[in-house]
Amino acid sequence: MMQIKPILAALKRHKAGTILIALQIALTLAIVCNALFIIHQRLDRVARPTGLDESNLMAISTRYVGMDDKDTGAAIRGDLAALRQLPGVEDVVSINSYPLRGGGWSTGVRVNVDDKKPKGHTTLYFSDEHTLATFGTRLVAGRNFQADEIGEADPKSVGDPAVVIISKALADKLYPDGTALGKPIYIGDTKKPSTVVGIVERLQVPWNGNWSDTFFENAIIEPFRLTGSFTNYLIRSKPGQLDALLKAAPAALYKVNRMRVIPSDRGVRTFAQVRERAYRADRGMAILMGVVCLVLLAITAAGIVGLTSFWVGQRRKQIGVRRALGATQHDILSYFLTENLLIGVGGVVVGAVLAIGMNLWLVTQFEMARLSVLYVLVGVVALLLLGQGAVLAPALRASRVSPVEATRSV
Repeated sequence: MMQIKPILAALKRHKAGTILIALQIALTLAIVCNALFIIHQRLDRVARPTGLDESNLMAISTRYVGMDDKDTGAAIRGDLAALRQLPGVEDVVSINSYPLRGGGWSTGVRVNVDDKKPKGHTTLYFSDEHTLATFGTRLVAGRNFQADEIGEADPKSVGDPAVVIISKALADKLYPDGTALGKPIYIGDTKKPSTVVGIVERLQVPWNGNWSDTFFENAIIEPFRLTGSFTNYLIRSKPGQLDALLKAAPAALYKVNRMRVIPSDRGVRTFAQVRERAYRADRGMAILMGVVCLVLLAITAAGIVGLTSFWVGQRRKQIGVRRALGATQHDILSYFLTENLLIGVGGVVVGAVLAIGMNLWLVTQFEMARLSVLYVLVGVVALLLLGQGAVLAPALRASRVSPVEATRSV
């Protein structure tokens, strides 16, 4: 049975190397735990479903030029009629924004007119009775808008809707007992209630930053088509027809009215392109954090290998003496493995404290979520296993030192 006391005595004689490796392990653990936590958060965010039929959706952003805002209502209706006549079109809506677009409206929601604080936060989508069919989202309760409930509104003076459709996440937030359907809600600071007539299974907000993580599936659809010079058309194609519509839809809009601008960079996009752009930074951060983790782990492993190899070289005569006194190869191997394990334990204890402290700093500075203890525990086990694996090769070389080394002079 290997004695710990001789190992501790040997480590005291090599304080500098011991402390450096322990600190390297501690810093690696602290950084890797938080990096993996960030990677997991970003990948979870990228994988969020929007609630839309993404594979068959495209978006067109258009701005009218040389046209009074009061005339844009008729122009939008003309655009919608032209787009719906195109072969391969399932349905179309004019809408102020859509999931992952990056810009839109948000506000608080109350369930009682006298509430001082909102019970939930939500995004607002303004569209018509074609919205659900275009989105491809599933209605889980209630009904869709009716044609006579749809109005047109100037974006600067949108009124209070009599009826709304909301997402299930918002319904559960406002009425946790599951009775949101048919109930009133108060949007923003209004004193006039809006009745919930429909609940959709899922509908994501236009943003994907940290600030919207607490309400990323809270959405309200109001029965207004917004007028004004700018609008977004969301087009749902029939299966297999999306590529053809990418060219046909802009051409149809220009044919209806050439007094418009469709931006060349983000004016016409498939929803796959919308998603790719929205999560580009998250994917980049995940890749960067992954590379940082791999580099740190490789450097830590190399440091352990280098230090142990140096110690083996220094102790060859000492190892030979032990072999001559009866120590087996297994004894020598166990000695170096145990020695490294003790250094590793010291490093991961300090590293665990650093990992939690680093996360608390990130929470206060960048509004990140708190680090789960599970990440720290997994990191501790991984670093200890990495250390044992790294020290194995030089430890095996030490175990093969011949007893004759005891008789050699330096």
